Amino acid sequence: MPTPAPVALITGISGQDGSYLAESLLADGYEVHGLVRNTTEENLRSLGTPERLMLHSVDLLAPDALEQVVREVKPDELYSLAAISSVAASWNDPVQTGAVNGQVVVRLLDAAHRLQEEHGHPVRLVHASSAEIFGQVAETPQVETTAIRPSSPYGASKAYAHLSVGVFRGRGLHASNTILYNHESPRRPEAFVTRKITAGVARISAGLQEGLELGNLDARRDWGWAPDYVNAMRLAASAPEAGDFIVATGISHTIGDFLDAAFGRVGIDDWSSLVSVNPAFVRPVDPAEQLGDATKARTELGWQPTVDFETLVARMVEHDLELLAR
Repeated sequence: MPTPAPVALITGISGQDGSYLAESLLADGYEVHGLVRNTTEENLRSLGTPERLMLHSVDLLAPDALEQVVREVKPDELYSLAAISSVAASWNDPVQTGAVNGQVVVRLLDAAHRLQEEHGHPVRLVHASSAEIFGQVAETPQVETTAIRPSSPYGASKAYAHLSVGVFRGRGLHASNTILYNHESPRRPEAFVTRKITAGVARISAGLQEGLELGNLDARRDWGWAPDYVNAMRLAASAPEAGDFIVATGISHTIGDFLDAAFGRVGIDDWSSLVSVNPAFVRPVDPAEQLGDATKARTELGWQPTVDFETLVARMVEHDLELLAR
């Protein structure tokens, strides 16, 4: 009898990280199940229609819907990626943010724990935590033991989920947090400032847009390449011991640096007349710098980033130029 394929369940499979994760798992022979709101979302098209990919239309907030899928699928690996992922949007609807980013994750943890304890089916769970749990940081760079003190509804919801992962780990579940710093790719929607910049730069260079309106240009972030961060999730799932792992490059850049790299890719060295600051885009509370120390992920998981900042920005701009050319 052939060995059955390992089974993975991904919440948020249609997002940037979820789609890259599904591609990686499918390439390694997994049977992949993904939870979606609908099956027409853009990033799903990149996955094609492989036989080993099953999509489930599920309302994450519906009573017992999430738990029922976990019971039916019986995943060996469960990746908790679904989230209201915009910090800015979390201020507009903090209640919904708390429900999706916090309570849904706890329900997943409980469902996985029950599958393991009541049915003898071990589950390895990885939650996509966030640097936003650290808020106005107590130290720079941040490490896994840096004080958790979020400064936005998004950060607070992620902190609740993050701490809950530790609670269920203490009950015997192989549950890990990958504390993800900013990570980008062409699959980012334009609601994120990075993709807003690269898509805008492409349109400006083609004469289709006059300028960009942004928020705080001095905020410093630690930006990495999304597929690298997805690889860290997989390494956490297969690690002998579960834990919390910061996933970051250890190098920070400002929004202005991102603009330099993006405009430079289309031959514009001085963008000062093309970019304006709109106070509406400035968050109520915004950490001045987020910078992660991924030493633990490097030493315990063997993880390291493979794409530098300039290459990341160039890839995003080139993708948006190609979209315009089509």
